[in-house]
Amino acid sequence: MDELTKRFLKAKFQSHYKNLNLQLPPSFTSREWGFISFDPMPDVIMKRHKYFGSFNEVSEYLIGMAPAHVYYSVAYYDMPGAPRMDQKGWKGADLIFDLDADHLPGAKMTYSDMLDHVKAESLKLADFLIDDFGFPEENIELVFSGGRGYHFHIYDDKISQLDSAERREIVNYISGRDLDFKFFFKEVAMVGDTGSGSKEFMGKRGKIPTKWVLEGYENGWGKRIAGYVVDYLRAEAEIGKENPKEMFKDLKENKIAGDATLKKLAAFAADEALLAEIKDKGRLDFPVKDFKTIIEYIIQKTVAEFGVDAGASVDEPVTGDIKRLIRFPGSLHGGSGFEVQTLSFDRLPGYDPLTDSLAFDDKPTKVRIQRPFSFMLNGQDFSVTEGNIELPEYAAVYLMCRGVANYGY
Repeated sequence: MDELTKRFLKAKFQSHYKNLNLQLPPSFTSREWGFISFDPMPDVIMKRHKYFGSFNEVSEYLIGMAPAHVYYSVAYYDMPGAPRMDQKGWKGADLIFDLDADHLPGAKMTYSDMLDHVKAESLKLADFLIDDFGFPEENIELVFSGGRGYHFHIYDDKISQLDSAERREIVNYISGRDLDFKFFFKEVAMVGDTGSGSKEFMGKRGKIPTKWVLEGYENGWGKRIAGYVVDYLRAEAEIGKENPKEMFKDLKENKIAGDATLKKLAAFAADEALLAEIKDKGRLDFPVKDFKTIIEYIIQKTVAEFGVDAGASVDEPVTGDIKRLIRFPGSLHGGSGFEVQTLSFDRLPGYDPLTDSLAFDDKPTKVRIQRPFSFMLNGQDFSVTEGNIELPEYAAVYLMCRGVANYGY
């Protein structure tokens, strides 16, 4: 990035901050701020330990300095501007989740595919935070990072004092790490209903009918497991419509069940009323022998298949870091030129960062391309090669921030 390009980008970023409807985070005067400037690039130098005492101080700094990247601390401090961390006086921290496309299992190759992948993971995380942990939507701030993913900021006094280890436990739950799924179902005594799959065991008063149930099917991981099992059985039933011999092929190949058992299981999988009982009542009493072996296998298989899938893939070090700096919503990302945007939850499913986060217009802008590069923005595919070209301003800024182009010719 040459000096002319740096001056151009600083001017564009400055214009953005002049027109920005600035929304500051809660208790912003108790937070540390950090910035990366265009000036030393390609060297990346973080200027941190900055403190702001008023709204106007933040606004004037952003307009005057036009930084490439803007961050603030998730932590609250007695003295946020102190030059050393041990002098700041930690008072608490927001709970933060970072989903970055580069860190997801099975991340795709193209930028647009990566963004689709990380959005799907973000939708799953939203489900965990609202349904499993009970955080009200109004206490959760959802933010597109301006780069490759999304941030979730949770403002709640109940979690502000959690230490790093406790926050990592939350990540473990969300990711499904260390969950032993066999403990989600158990055998219980029946009253007045023998059930097609019940068996009997010897109790103090003789033989008592029993059934298998899924623990916690109403919410959390129990609810998810119930859904995965039903999805698995429905998928096998669809296979059976085309080729009955292919149903439950994995159970047969792994010698978990024989033909007679699989025939009964196939009839169960085709019965929507029985499948509904799994979700609505947690009832798992399949009319087959070796039930426990079969259901353990199905649960392990479905969680593995439906769910890398099952848990949400979040960046554990970010959540565990109680002094982390996070991108400031409303700022611009110096590596893309995109706006770091706060989103409502109902906007996320249809949100397209490659269109919706663009901060600049389509004014023709002259640039010098340094190397071949293909990308998609604003619904348009671009493919550029070395040389001089005019591009819409949003595309030109993107290439300059990526180090692919310099301004003017």
